[in-house]
Amino acid sequence: MAAQHTTLGLIQRSSTNNPDENFSKTIANIREAASAGAQIILLQELFNTTYFPQVPDDTYFDWAESIPGPVTDKLTELAKELGVVITAPFFERRAAGLYHNSLVVIDADGSLMGTYRKKHIPDDPGFYEKYYFTPGEDAYQVFETRYAKIGPLICWDQWYPEAARITALKGAEILVYPTAIGTLPDEDEQMANEFVDAWQTIQRSHAIANGCFVASINRVGQEGDLTFWGRSFVAGPFGQMLSQAGGEEEMLLATIDLAKIEKQRQIWPFFRDRRIDTYKPILKRYID
Repeated sequence: MAAQHTTLGLIQRSSTNNPDENFSKTIANIREAASAGAQIILLQELFNTTYFPQVPDDTYFDWAESIPGPVTDKLTELAKELGVVITAPFFERRAAGLYHNSLVVIDADGSLMGTYRKKHIPDDPGFYEKYYFTPGEDAYQVFETRYAKIGPLICWDQWYPEAARITALKGAEILVYPTAIGTLPDEDEQMANEFVDAWQTIQRSHAIANGCFVASINRVGQEGDLTFWGRSFVAGPFGQMLSQAGGEEEMLLATIDLAKIEKQRQIWPFFRDRRIDTYKPILKRYID
C-alpha cells in the first residue's frame, strides 16, 4: 500500500490568567507549526486559559465561549489562510448554566466541522471539573479532515479503553487526547515518574489495541498547586513512541504514515477476533 504521510504539530505550552494573551501566543505557535510543515495542528486542553478547575470559583464561568463564537471565528480564518487542520479545546458556554469542556475540529478550508464534548469528568483534589463541566451526551465522533480521520477525546477520557475502542471502530486513524495533567505538591519525584509512565502506557495501549495512531498534548508550567509535566507524544499503531516532548514549552512535529494502520491490523487482527457476543456485561456499572 502506498504511503500516506501527514505531519502533526503538537503545541505544548504554559498559560497565564490572561486568555487574550494565551490566545495570541497560540496563534503565533500555530503559524510557526504551519511554517515548519505541520498539516494537523493540535492544541492542549483548555488552550486559551489556565487549568482553572483546581478550585471551585464561579468567576471562571466568565471565561467560557460560545460555539461558534470569537475563538472559532479567528481559528477558522487562520486554518483557511494556512491550509491546516486545527483541533482546539476550550471552555464552552452552551446555554445559561450549561457548560462543557469541549473541542472543535476545523478543516483546512476553514470549515468548522463539529464539536466534541468531554464525556468523563473527574472530581479529585486539584481537578474539580464537575463544578464546571456537564458531561457531553453526544456520540463519540470521527471527523474526516483533509489530511486524516481524527477521533477527539479529552484528558480523563484517555483512561477509558471503551472510549478509544468506539472511536477507533468509527474509523479514527488518529486518537487525539488534549490534556492537562501534572503533579500536586504532596507527590514526590517517584510518584510523578510513576504517573507519567502510567499516563503514557494507557494511551499507547489504545494505539496497540486499536491499531491506530495516538497524539497526546499536555501543558507545562506551574499553575496554582499543579506542576504540569508536558511530555506530549505521538505513538504509532503498535504503541511505538514516534516523537516525544520534554517538560518545557515545545512544538512537537511528527510525520506519520496512515497506510501503516491497515498493515498493522492485518498482522494483529484484533478487530477481526472481537467476541462481540460476549461483551454485554460491560454495560453494567459492576458485575456481581
